[in-house]
Amino acid sequence: MSDQIKHECGIALIRLLKPLEYYQEKYGTWMYGLNKLYLLMEKQHNRGQDGAGIVNVKIDSQPGEEYIHRHRSIEPNSIKDIFDRVYKVLQDADKNNEPWRDSAWAKKNIPFAGEVYLGHLRYGTFGHNSIEFAHPVMRQNNWKSRNLVLAGNFNLTNVDELFNKLISLGQHPKAYSDTVTILEKLGHYLDEENELLFRQHKNEGYSNKDISPLIEKELDVFKVLQGSSKDFDGGYVVGGIIGHGDAFVTRDPWGIRPAFYYANDEIVVVASERPVIQTVMNIRYNEVNELEPGHALVVKKSGEVQYGLVRVPMKRRSCSFERIYFSRGSDRFIYQERKELGRLLAPKILEAIQYDLKNTVFSYIPNTAETAFYGMLDGIRAHLLNWKKEQIHKLNGNLDEKKLIEIISVEPRVEKVAVKDVKLRTFITDDSSRDDLVAHVYDVTYGIVNNQKDTLVVIDDSIVRGTTLKKSILRILDRLHPKKVIIVSSAPQIRYPDCYGIDMAKLGNFIAFTATIELLKDRGMQNVIDDVYKKCKAQENLPKEEIVNYVKEIYKPFTDEEISAKIAELLTPEDMHADVEIIYQNVPNLHKACPNDTGDWYFTGDYPTPGGLKVVNTSFINYVEGKNARAY
Repeated sequence: MSDQIKHECGIALIRLLKPLEYYQEKYGTWMYGLNKLYLLMEKQHNRGQDGAGIVNVKIDSQPGEEYIHRHRSIEPNSIKDIFDRVYKVLQDADKNNEPWRDSAWAKKNIPFAGEVYLGHLRYGTFGHNSIEFAHPVMRQNNWKSRNLVLAGNFNLTNVDELFNKLISLGQHPKAYSDTVTILEKLGHYLDEENELLFRQHKNEGYSNKDISPLIEKELDVFKVLQGSSKDFDGGYVVGGIIGHGDAFVTRDPWGIRPAFYYANDEIVVVASERPVIQTVMNIRYNEVNELEPGHALVVKKSGEVQYGLVRVPMKRRSCSFERIYFSRGSDRFIYQERKELGRLLAPKILEAIQYDLKNTVFSYIPNTAETAFYGMLDGIRAHLLNWKKEQIHKLNGNLDEKKLIEIISVEPRVEKVAVKDVKLRTFITDDSSRDDLVAHVYDVTYGIVNNQKDTLVVIDDSIVRGTTLKKSILRILDRLHPKKVIIVSSAPQIRYPDCYGIDMAKLGNFIAFTATIELLKDRGMQNVIDDVYKKCKAQENLPKEEIVNYVKEIYKPFTDEEISAKIAELLTPEDMHADVEIIYQNVPNLHKACPNDTGDWYFTGDYPTPGGLKVVNTSFINYVEGKNARAY
């Protein structure tokens, strides 16, 4: 994706099922779990660059001993910053000749020497990038079983409703955010469950001191999750640890946000991406399980692993953008899906170049589009195979070796036309100066395109805003002096805002939306904009369940091709010499390539939750009224 879009967070949970002595004896260190956590986080670094955090809970600590340790960082290299602090304690212990390598001594004296770990990588779609908003977040109490630590990959669309419900319960939330809301909702139901068990055992004659371990044993985590999440509207994967040692991860009922887990008799591991667990644990694909929509994985203090339903699963709408761009491409199925997205574009590309492979060069920008590029080539070569057979059949046996070689040697011209040189610093504040810098992010490979003769086909993951295309990439490609540049997007036109974790909440930022608005104005159809605005405004105060996505009517008068042509017109720099065409994937092909991940609301406006409809309605009102405001 040439436009840098920030996106959802990553989580990592580790529960060691044996005493630390076990790992020291088998693996040579009690730090087995801590080291695995570090690897899980580094392997998911793509999921959040705004900050990171880790927490550890020690099971069966004695009164007066600190049993929850947490580090958070918003430094540029936050993972390194956190683990440097963790390991510095060990270095200091080494200098003082303390026996930190001994697991029993470490558990009693060393922070992060415990059995339960929760890590988080943050991209903040809500709140400022301050340490206050970094995960894991904590709700503290003197009772172990009332302490709660949370980290998640989530965005809720109905924070306002949930916030007001907390107030109605008599609470006074310290901030207006989905993080605080989820923490306090879970905390409220955790308190209720504790109170219920306390009263029950008190009536049975147990002392307060004896009741605490009974609560820890009998606490129903599923009941807490069911009660607290029943009103959540949005995409979420929430991981948590309760102070006495119960740990859990739960997923939204639509499966919007991803989560995977692995468990054996030594360890339970949960992460946001499957191949990360495969790599870190050195296991096969089929040994990693997907956390199903609406379900939770719970590991009790005793080590018992429980799996069950929290909310009734809805129609699966897992995010297709995960597959197209955000997830690690080392996942087997994601790799195949990205290739298929490229392959399915081949017929449209061949038509655009009028099947003239001799005078066409194929390439890709950025590097993340490489897999779709391979698929596109597979589609081109499949066409060529049929063409070669036809040519040979046409000769009807009159085929000499020279002619045969001429036919079978025809191949698509594949070149690396642009190489990213360096990530330039934006320390120059003047826009024109910055644009000049950005225009040099890529170096081009000169001499591989025939001047004013060749067409250059370049595939990208997706085109969201188009800013980098206009200000940088198209100008860079024009230096090669092609006759024409065709930019191909492996994703369909992004027309609607996201509200479930990806930073795409403002309609005015989408080039597909801007182009459609310009088409309406060009054709004297301003009334369509006005009519949609009135309809949106009329349902502004309706319950989210009653809202209709009238923004779809903005796109209705035009074909995909008409909008693509307008996008090309808007993104072509004034000083561009080559002609520019833009080709987008279509939605039916997206579903063919990603059949199990049908979350396509960015492209279709078909939101999985009522809150999404409220967001698109508000986003359009904000656009028309000129408000640069968040739509949820």
